[in-house]
Amino acid sequence: MNTVDMQRLKAGEVNLGTSIMAVAFDKGVVIGADSRTTTGSYIANRVTDKLTHVHDRVYCCRSGSAADTQAVADIVHFYLQMYAQQFGTPPPVHTAATLFQKLCYDNKDALSAGIIVAGWDKDAGPSVYNIPLGGGLFRQPWAIGGSGSTYVYGYCDATYQEGWDEAQTVNFVKNTLALAMSRDGSSGGTIRMCVITEDGVKRHFIPGNELPTFWEGKELLPVSSSLGSAGVGKPTGGDVVMGA
Repeated sequence: MNTVDMQRLKAGEVNLGTSIMAVAFDKGVVIGADSRTTTGSYIANRVTDKLTHVHDRVYCCRSGSAADTQAVADIVHFYLQMYAQQFGTPPPVHTAATLFQKLCYDNKDALSAGIIVAGWDKDAGPSVYNIPLGGGLFRQPWAIGGSGSTYVYGYCDATYQEGWDEAQTVNFVKNTLALAMSRDGSSGGTIRMCVITEDGVKRHFIPGNELPTFWEGKELLPVSSSLGSAGVGKPTGGDVVMGA
């Protein structure tokens, strides 16, 4: 019987995966990403920096094709430098997001690019814009993207709260990315984060051996030596264990 293999790739196509995130708080934004670049099942780079500087207070997180997103970010960086020279003031985050959106939309059939733009400006303060595949533009209090994002939408919806300070927001981003990286085989490595405020940009780095594992919990049925010797709590091959 002929069947359709949904996992099969078209000729010349490769699987691409990542986990990216941005969250606004009262005085700025926190952006973060994993560091794994994959080509199908092969890890091409395990320490990629997916947080790209496009202006002093504006960064983007890149997902999709590394080549496509790097090219788009370079073009936007050029236009924002021209904007600052022409008007004598730093460009607003919305201007950067609109440039990304136009490039992604006008070339949507040729690009594989999902981008989150975040930063701070004197007019709007902290802001986060999501530009998914196809070139839409959405301002949100938080945004996630990449293949790992599908595993953590529920966690973000249940956990996020307005009014967080910088430390709480950094912890939220760190926990969310670690959870996505543990579930998604195309995400992994380390976590890189940037905190963007009026005062400047601070970077955080979480190595792979220090990633949070809060969801793993503890052993539910520990077997002590006393119970083990009495044969209690240690079912044998023929036992049937049923709930109460």
